[in-house]
Amino acid sequence: MTGGPTREGAAAGPPAWRRRTAGEHRWPTALAVVLAIALQLLLPDAIVPVTRLLLPVVEAGLLLALVIANPFRVDRESSVLRMLGLAILGVVALSNGWSVVLLVQRILLGRPSSPGQLLAAGAAIWLTNVIVFALAYWEFDRGGPAVRATGRRGHPDFLFAQMQSPQLAPPDWEPAFADYLYLSFTNATAFSPTDVLPFSRWAKMIMMAQSAVALMVVVLVVARAVNVLG
Repeated sequence: MTGGPTREGAAAGPPAWRRRTAGEHRWPTALAVVLAIALQLLLPDAIVPVTRLLLPVVEAGLLLALVIANPFRVDRESSVLRMLGLAILGVVALSNGWSVVLLVQRILLGRPSSPGQLLAAGAAIWLTNVIVFALAYWEFDRGGPAVRATGRRGHPDFLFAQMQSPQLAPPDWEPAFADYLYLSFTNATAFSPTDVLPFSRWAKMIMMAQSAVALMVVVLVVARAVNVLG
């Protein structure tokens, strides 16, 4: 005599990340970009690229256009929407990278700054760095969020724990922006992969770049602050 259907049988079929789904909500990434803009506005004048408002205004304008064009779920493949998303990522990355260069230059040239200013600036740049790379992972993994919603690409650029053990995850689980934010944060703190493995070469290179930037900011800022205090 056979019993009822097992959990494995009930969960038969491809997992959510390999089939068509409703797509992610827009608001988590929009909120992340708003936070990045706020962090840029809090930076000291000495490490702000160009003028204080130019790049944040550009970022805000691009974000507003993207939200108006696609306000709810990221489920529509469009070259215009794709270019808007990549443009936001590019400008935020440019602004933060420029600030990293200015901060490093200021530290190496020994220009006077209080330990509090250095640590605050370093923290803002580090947090923005986490957001930038979270957006990059989210935008490029398996072709981006709109392509992921179709489930067409079965070979992941990043292997999450739920993909390795689907029986331990909800049947509708698929990676969302929060998962990429977690990946970015752990990579920036551990300077190496934790429980999310990069599979493609571009994923490995971009994680290496993030670790290098995070390590440089932390080491230089903390060392300079300690030196000033000493």
